[in-house]
Amino acid sequence: MVDVLQQIAIAIFCKNLTRKEQAVSNADIDNPRQDIEEAIAAGDLYRLLRMTGMLHGHFCPFSAMGVKAAMRAVRELGVRSTGMEDVVAIVETNNCFSDGVQFVTGCSFGNNALIYRDFGKTAFTLARRSGDGVRISVRAERVSEERPPEATELFEKVVIERGGSESDKKRLSELWTELSFRVLELPDEEVFDIKMVAVDVPAYARIFESVKCSVCGENIMEPRARIKDGKAVCIPCSGQEYYQLAGDGISIKQEEPDEKKSA
Repeated sequence: MVDVLQQIAIAIFCKNLTRKEQAVSNADIDNPRQDIEEAIAAGDLYRLLRMTGMLHGHFCPFSAMGVKAAMRAVRELGVRSTGMEDVVAIVETNNCFSDGVQFVTGCSFGNNALIYRDFGKTAFTLARRSGDGVRISVRAERVSEERPPEATELFEKVVIERGGSESDKKRLSELWTELSFRVLELPDEEVFDIKMVAVDVPAYARIFESVKCSVCGENIMEPRARIKDGKAVCIPCSGQEYYQLAGDGISIKQEEPDEKKSA
């Protein structure tokens, strides 16, 4: 009899657990950014930085500054992102700072809500579709004041020179993580210049038809197609120049077409 009652109790527990898991699952489906929005509402910078680490891959002071600036901007404007371009972020750098901005604001290249301006400034603007926005730039020298000499030395060795031992890399990671969470505590007024701005927000992204490259056979967004010998081809097969965003910013590249390719 006891065994039967235990089996019934276990079944009820498992059934209730499944219902709870389903409720969480449904909440996540209704609002995929719920955890992020809750952290923003609570002003929980530590939680936001921990989550941003999943995207950025490690903790560093300037991804932390991106998190801190983005939370300030989101709360300043009272906005939330659904990934439908109603909120737009304009980043002025492609360094670590921008990952913090993308994660917290929800504005990314993939949802057409992230604009990149190759200014080389650790700054960004968050704007509503109406054009009302806030621009936040980082006072990098203030953040650098928090960096211990050991971290500066290891950064030079491991990151700039791409050298150092495994022990050096581990120690830099420890120091960088500690510094990242510490700079979150600095007052916004010490580390940021903040001003309200009016932004000329681009129109909603257009949806284009696809065409097939007559050489390689892959689909291309129609405005990126080129004409070669009277037929549509992709940029690589055309041999024409294209823009590339890499670690050193935007550059113009060109590839020789592969004559062996054939659709």
